[in-house]
Amino acid sequence: QVQLVESGGGLVQGGGSLRLSCAASTRVFSYYSLAWFRQAPGKERELVAAIGWSDASTHYGDSVKGRFTITRDNNKNTVYLQMNTLKPEDTAVYYCAAELITNGLPLRENDYTYWGQGTQVTISS
Repeated sequence: QVQLVESGGGLVQGGGSLRLSCAASTRVFSYYSLAWFRQAPGKERELVAAIGWSDASTHYGDSVKGRFTITRDNNKNTVYLQMNTLKPEDTAVYYCAAELITNGLPLRENDYTYWGQGTQVTISS
């Protein structure tokens, strides 16, 4: 069982930046693939970014490529999402997700077993 706790959300003006953090309660954090998803009101949850456990490979959703960066610190059991050049359409609840020892880099919501409670990100125009 892994508990994930997100932090760093808030209200930011368009063009600004935020860094989300997700701390995991596990002794084998380095063996988890991790991802950030988001869900805007009235929309389905979508993948924002993912990072693998074995080679730290990364994948980004098309709408955030070049603006967001996912990183992990295995010493701190934490995954980060650096969000730059934020737009009003980035407004959503952002969720951290984790899955143990995956074959490849999971990109679907159903590929992840463990989820955080979410953190609200609101971008004003």
